[in-house]
Amino acid sequence: MMTTREQSLRAAVRELCAEWDYEPRCDAWGGEADPEFSRELGRRGLLALTWPKDLGGAAESSLTRLAVTEELLRAGAPVSYHWAGERQIGPTLIRHGNRALQDEFCPRLARAEISFALGMSEPDAGSDLAAVRTTATRTDEGWVINGRKVWTSGAHFADYLYVLARTSKSEDRHAGLSEFVVDTAAPGVHVQPIIGMDGGHHFNEVVFDEVHVPDRWLIGTEGHGWQQVISQLAFERGGPERFLSMYPLLSAVLDAEVLDDTDRAALRVLTAQLTVLRSLARNIAAALDAGRSPVAEAATSKYLGNRLELATLDFVRPLLARTDERVSALFDAAVIASPKSGLRGGAAPVMLSIVTKEMR
Repeated sequence: MMTTREQSLRAAVRELCAEWDYEPRCDAWGGEADPEFSRELGRRGLLALTWPKDLGGAAESSLTRLAVTEELLRAGAPVSYHWAGERQIGPTLIRHGNRALQDEFCPRLARAEISFALGMSEPDAGSDLAAVRTTATRTDEGWVINGRKVWTSGAHFADYLYVLARTSKSEDRHAGLSEFVVDTAAPGVHVQPIIGMDGGHHFNEVVFDEVHVPDRWLIGTEGHGWQQVISQLAFERGGPERFLSMYPLLSAVLDAEVLDDTDRAALRVLTAQLTVLRSLARNIAAALDAGRSPVAEAATSKYLGNRLELATLDFVRPLLARTDERVSALFDAAVIASPKSGLRGGAAPVMLSIVTKEMR
């Protein structure tokens, strides 16, 4: 049952979205950035809800944060500027970083003063992060990073990158990995755009050429990157963005009032799937509050969420002739976003493999 606090947060998000001048869009968390919208969320206390108060947060539950993120995604709000930092980087620093690293970044992330992008995938290491070949070599002053990352969402506007790099060689592919913060303005960081088939700029390739990183920007323990990244992927895969990215399209179709009895029957199936996924998201949030890393549940949410998004497209497609240009525009954008939706955060076979291993 939803708490009074969750209800008040939902109302606050709806009020802000009603005031803000923006065009609702599908896949908004992966779209164009609006730093001022993110900062307004911070000013209204709608970011970093789960973080400690002395790091800019509100020390509330993951369920309260879920209420905010669901409403933002439902509204198709422009959230990409703060998304990776608030969802993933802050919690990673709080869980694994030392106090100095937390103080350096978390309060600014909570106010959306800075933006992060995730440097995980590589040309030969997409969903298989254990295959990363980007290296970090220790020096007297810190580290030097060399390598390439690809499909790096938002790197063209991010101030910093989270980078997973190999710090030692081992026969065990999961050993010898470490996590770093990297300044995108540092010498040797080259961000190259990957333009989508719609002409949009969301993805990037990032090349690291002798990039110097101070020792204080190592996250957690050297060589423990694999264990750390697995725990943080629950934040990335288990959120409602995995099944609500297409919701603005569905909402627009309902507003058009063009459904017949057959369409309403199909809608009930989608609604049932959405209800299950929302329940799963609440279970994941509760697990995070309990200190667990719900790896299998997050992978399940990611896998089933993509299936729901594809089913939503199948539901809307035959209705287009009865709807208006707004619905058509949202549908076109959703179709273009659908391939990356299935890959980012891990491809379907990898998610099924994770679920199988975790459930043994």
